[in-house]
Amino acid sequence: MPKPKYTTHLGMVDILPDESPKWRALEQIIHEEAARFNFEEIRTPIMEQTELIVRGVGQLTDIVSKEIFAFEKGDSHYVLRPELTAPVVRAFVEHHMQQRGGSQKLYYIGPMFRAEKPQKGRQRQFHQFGLEILGSDDPIADVECIAFMMRIYQRIGIKNFDLKLNSVGDPESREAYKEALRDYLKPNLDQMSELSQKRFEKNPMRILDSKEEEDQPFIEKAPVIQDYLNDESKEHFEKVKTYLGDLGISYTMDPHLVRGMDYYTRTAFELTSPDLGSQDALAGGGRYDLLVEEVGGPSTPAVGFAAGMERLMIACEELGIELAEEKKVDVYFVTLGDAARKWALTHLPKTREAGLSATMDYMSRSMKAQMKDANRENALYTLIVGDNELNEGKFTLRNMKESEEMSLSFEEIIEKLNKKLL
Repeated sequence: MPKPKYTTHLGMVDILPDESPKWRALEQIIHEEAARFNFEEIRTPIMEQTELIVRGVGQLTDIVSKEIFAFEKGDSHYVLRPELTAPVVRAFVEHHMQQRGGSQKLYYIGPMFRAEKPQKGRQRQFHQFGLEILGSDDPIADVECIAFMMRIYQRIGIKNFDLKLNSVGDPESREAYKEALRDYLKPNLDQMSELSQKRFEKNPMRILDSKEEEDQPFIEKAPVIQDYLNDESKEHFEKVKTYLGDLGISYTMDPHLVRGMDYYTRTAFELTSPDLGSQDALAGGGRYDLLVEEVGGPSTPAVGFAAGMERLMIACEELGIELAEEKKVDVYFVTLGDAARKWALTHLPKTREAGLSATMDYMSRSMKAQMKDANRENALYTLIVGDNELNEGKFTLRNMKESEEMSLSFEEIIEKLNKKLL
């Protein structure tokens, strides 16, 4: 075949008809579970002001330093959103959502964009789902967030995962820990990666997130933040762990888990799966009590998580989990002649109004070709109509699985299919 003239951009892929049912099935699960947890959907534009993302995500994160798609028009600077927490917070502030009363329980599904090197489960346009609870500092909000995240994977049938848990403390605890971390790292800083050296002054905790080989010996022996939490942060974290235990949710303590964003406080968590190999992260999140105020809103505690949908698809594939049923159509109209085609066209709507899925041939093909197409479409039944059937008012209904045929009126066919399929 000739090489196509136009192709997708690097790291951006088409979701073709064979794959889209899996996406719809996953999205349906998320919508259903969100309703059960009483979360409301929020949808924001894919384009945001550059300053929002820089302030919300953090100057020294990989996202800001090398992964955003940024452009400008006139004096305005924009980015394609690389994540959705900052945009959701922007919407919360812009629309004064705190005035709705109570905590705002929001969830989202949508595409994100990062200009990173494409690899398995990581694309330049990718999709995430997640949720944000704004307005509550109660540890129960943290646990409900984690419970929702876990419920999605349990509902899908993924069981081989590990919940990693940590607390990164409140501002007071973090500052005490940062000072201790700098004291520990400083003597060997010249042996560490260039990025870690840049992070050293502004946010040394991000060094713990480094994947660079030369940093690992120093990270392994670094002091842990648990030893620097004040009483308030310790109490909050102990309640989170207790409530997780009450729900039967197991976890692994990871003292070096700091997450990738600068706005996290207190609880941080990550869900991983060994079925994904070295890129094992499925989802992650935590508490970010400082972000709403950072982007110009009132002081508002918040917690949330985000999950990559492409990685979830990979995990399902590795585990042999089918997210969607095999495509099928209830009845395929096989037509012989122009009069039959006209009759089928006017009776397709009546069939669909009865709650059945129905289609017909659009290419005026032979009966043999239409039957072959009906098999390809995985039709459960074919309704065969030609001049004789039209004259008699009786049509051949063929069960494609059992090869059984019967001659019935259209009304009888609809009644029979409703009993069989609905």
